[in-house]
Amino acid sequence: MKTKYIFVTGGVTSSLGKGIVSASLGMLLKARGYKVSILKLDPYFNIDPGTLNPYEHGECFVTKDGAETDLDLGHYERFLSQSTSKENNVTSGLIYKTVIDNERKGNYLGKTVQVIPHITNEIKRRIKILGESEKNYDIIITEIGGTVGDIESLPYVESVRQLKWELGKFNGLVIHLTLLPHITVTGEIKTKPTQHSVRNLMENGIQADILVCRTEKHISDNIRKKLALFCNVKPKHVIESIDTKIIYEIPYLLHLQNFDEVVLNHLNLSTHTIPDLKKWKTFIKKYKNPKHETKIALVGKYVSLHDSYKSITEALIHAGTENETYVNIKWIYSEMIKEKNIKKYFKGISGILVAPGFGNRGIEGKILAAKYARENKIPFFGICLGMQIAVIEFARNVLGLKEAESYETNPKTSHPVISLMEKQKKRTHTGGTMRLGNWKCTLVEGSKIYSIYGKKKEIFERHRHRYEFNNNYLEFFSNAGMKAVGVNLETGLVEALELENHIFFLGVQYHPEYQSTVTHPHPLFTNFIQVSIIVSQNSSYI
Repeated sequence: MKTKYIFVTGGVTSSLGKGIVSASLGMLLKARGYKVSILKLDPYFNIDPGTLNPYEHGECFVTKDGAETDLDLGHYERFLSQSTSKENNVTSGLIYKTVIDNERKGNYLGKTVQVIPHITNEIKRRIKILGESEKNYDIIITEIGGTVGDIESLPYVESVRQLKWELGKFNGLVIHLTLLPHITVTGEIKTKPTQHSVRNLMENGIQADILVCRTEKHISDNIRKKLALFCNVKPKHVIESIDTKIIYEIPYLLHLQNFDEVVLNHLNLSTHTIPDLKKWKTFIKKYKNPKHETKIALVGKYVSLHDSYKSITEALIHAGTENETYVNIKWIYSEMIKEKNIKKYFKGISGILVAPGFGNRGIEGKILAAKYARENKIPFFGICLGMQIAVIEFARNVLGLKEAESYETNPKTSHPVISLMEKQKKRTHTGGTMRLGNWKCTLVEGSKIYSIYGKKKEIFERHRHRYEFNNNYLEFFSNAGMKAVGVNLETGLVEALELENHIFFLGVQYHPEYQSTVTHPHPLFTNFIQVSIIVSQNSSYI
């Protein structure tokens, strides 16, 4: 079957949830038996989001093959339960760099290099890479970042116009996501912004085939007919995307409006197979009807923007639902934690998760959090920098190495318990120079983490970091009860540490949150929540 292409554009305002709509549609089409992949096109000029401030862009999601990508790829993986790759995220920076490199090589035979056709041709080539791959996808969903009307998005919109025409009838489809604002004073839902957005899209030569309308209130048949009339779509092609408490309910709500069927009909594809949403419904039911509650402190430096830790919070939701437990996350800015107020911050907490990050801001507060968890037998989960924090705290307060630090924050420290690999010390660039993507980890038999992973001896987990545990101190740690229970045998690098005689004190150098999905919650998060439930039900702990 010839690969079909779906393009998802956005209008009126950003952050309406194009990624969630794309992921939801992909999940529904996959549930009907189609092979689906999703591509994100980002209009910014960074090569990738790896060097972007999390306050601006949210978390940087890492794929198995080590690509630093947009956080929407995390949604794609969590909804579809399948891995993405570097081909699933393309930025304007990467597009323009490729074109300029080609120009320098003389690949354009002396032609004047322009947005059309050179930039648009490269965009179209990138869109079609997945469709022409050996994986034989039936449908490629392409999400266009930004908002129609933005200057930086124009080359992408033009590329979609060209590609839809080139693909021909039944092979291309445009879904336009817009906002239907609700005016509280009058109690009205206004359609005018959507009308203007669709008109803007049409001015660029694209007619939307389906409208998905983000709304606070259910839309009436009259509103559907009005939008259909002024936006040149059929009434049944006007789909509401109403606000929900949990994003995982969205695929089911879209399915109830025959969204997936409308899409397949437009692409001239069979709708005979009914999607099996049993597991999805069970997940939603368990989430909405928890039997327990546990309070987890998420300690980080970017907590004012929760999207900075999107994969972690979603992994906690997956693990909580698996345990039929509501996970109440207490966001704690690590810079605010001091010796004098630490008991106040962690009162009633049943688990402490120290989040990843870079730089020295908030480090001392994280160290205090690790110390508090260790001394008070509170479940502790350190991820990436969180593991390194646990190492520094243990070195200072158990091993007596008071000047212990990370090479990242103090290259002159006398005890660099966290240091750089030799080849990293001469780096001159920041982007793409870390240990990235899937790395093998061999687990120690008999350890807690070995048991948590179902007694698997070898696992593969994704990384995104530059600094490592300094093996010169490994024997000291082991003798004092902090054991290296996961190691990459090829490099000798420590991947996981756990503290003996503690209910749950685990640090991992990798990012387990990247692999947690609705149907396959990550075992580390699941076990962390299980233990926190025990603690929450035992008042002597909290």
